[in-house]
Amino acid sequence: MSQQEKIHIIGIGEDGLAGLTESARQILAQADLLIGETHVLELVPSTGASRLAVGPDLAPAVQEIARSAGKRIVVLAEGDPLFYGVARYLCDKLGKDRFEVVPHVSTMQLAFARVKESWEDAFLTNLSTHPLEQVLDAIRSAEKVGLFTNDTYPPSAVAKALLDQKLDYFIAYVCENLGAPDERVTRAELRDLIHQEFSPMNVMVLVRKPHAPDRPSETIGRRIFGNPDEVFLQSKPKRGLLTPAEIRTIALAEMDLGPASIVWDVGAGSGSVAIEAAQLAQQGTVYAIEMDPDDHQLILENARRFGVTNLVPVLGRAPEAWSNLPDPDAVFVGGSGRGVCRLVEAAYQRLRKGGRLVASMSSIDNLAETHHLLHAHGLEVKVWLINIARGNYQLERIRFQALNPVFLVSITKPA
Repeated sequence: MSQQEKIHIIGIGEDGLAGLTESARQILAQADLLIGETHVLELVPSTGASRLAVGPDLAPAVQEIARSAGKRIVVLAEGDPLFYGVARYLCDKLGKDRFEVVPHVSTMQLAFARVKESWEDAFLTNLSTHPLEQVLDAIRSAEKVGLFTNDTYPPSAVAKALLDQKLDYFIAYVCENLGAPDERVTRAELRDLIHQEFSPMNVMVLVRKPHAPDRPSETIGRRIFGNPDEVFLQSKPKRGLLTPAEIRTIALAEMDLGPASIVWDVGAGSGSVAIEAAQLAQQGTVYAIEMDPDDHQLILENARRFGVTNLVPVLGRAPEAWSNLPDPDAVFVGGSGRGVCRLVEAAYQRLRKGGRLVASMSSIDNLAETHHLLHAHGLEVKVWLINIARGNYQLERIRFQALNPVFLVSITKPA
């Protein structure tokens, strides 16, 4: 197919022809057929070309292109046609070789530019294809969020739903008619948006307030262990210190807890390991040792939410904080500081014969030091390097977000 016969997919903004390059305007002027959503077609004055208005279902566009051989066809798309837009669908259906794509700045990109926030680490979604109820947990833990709203979920409905879930720690921006003469950006607290109306052509950006703690999900208590991270109250800006669900699951399996085990969770943070250990060892006692007063309070609150009564939060610095505690059947040592090896050695000395000790660390130096120490005791040391990537949706595509790699070390004290 020659260059002249290719079908052009042109991105256009709310400013219409004024925002296009001269080359793009010439392609439009020479077109025999324009295809696009009604609103997008209205951005282009009549050129004499016939027009086909389409909605979210692009099947009619594919059918028209297939039977319009020889015509100069232009498909108009708002923003960047390749940013989860029509270009990917058409190229998949009819083949990339049939198309030339002339991109434009996406409305999502414009929205983040208007509020002066980067968007490479934001959670992005389209509420037309992913209902708000399905993405609330992703929003719950995000630092920044970009939402294509719709008639079902306008900004007022989004704000109300977030407040109903106690997700009140975002500043909201509603960016209307981006690129048009009547463009407007509104910055507000969520509660102030509930009774406001906006143009249907809007993008909503949410930016987490600094130092705001997560509000945990209410769907708790369904798993004895391996609960999703978002069901735990976590501190900000220290998010990421909670032991991820996948690491937690492996660690608890290696700890091999019995119904009446005595357990220490050293460097307990938000208490996720301790809480799930308490659910496994319901007739035993779990001591969650944490030196940070704020995190100590989080342990108390998370334990209350899960309804565990056999968990004892201990505020203090290890190893001094465990001097009066009963010897454990199992110990979990978490943390990223330089003192991990020292804590492992001290905990091993208190560990009962036949007991299990599991330690997690992110530093290879800590791993080498801890492995050398335990190996010197003549122990069989199990070691894992755990790399986890979680799939999450960015609009129509799934993207894998890698967690920080973690080393896990496990030993059993000889009987």
